Amino acid sequence: MQSLNTLRKQLSITLLVLMTVMLSGCLHKIITVPVKVAYKTTKYTVKGTVAVAEAVIPGDSSSESNADKDK
Repeated sequence: MQSLNTLRKQLSITLLVLMTVMLSGCLHKIITVPVKVAYKTTKYTVKGTVAVAEAVIPGDSSSESNADKDK
């Protein structure tokens, strides 16, 4: 009877550790996927904003400054 209780405790602890390891992988995916999506969305939004700002704001551009330096 005593060994049966010991076996149940060991089995319970083993299953608990196994489930914890398996769920940590799911938790990693749940956290990293939205972070990657937010990063990519922000990156492209910033690139688009910079492109629009460069097109709209008149003034010194890199091609004009390079042409002036060659003269």
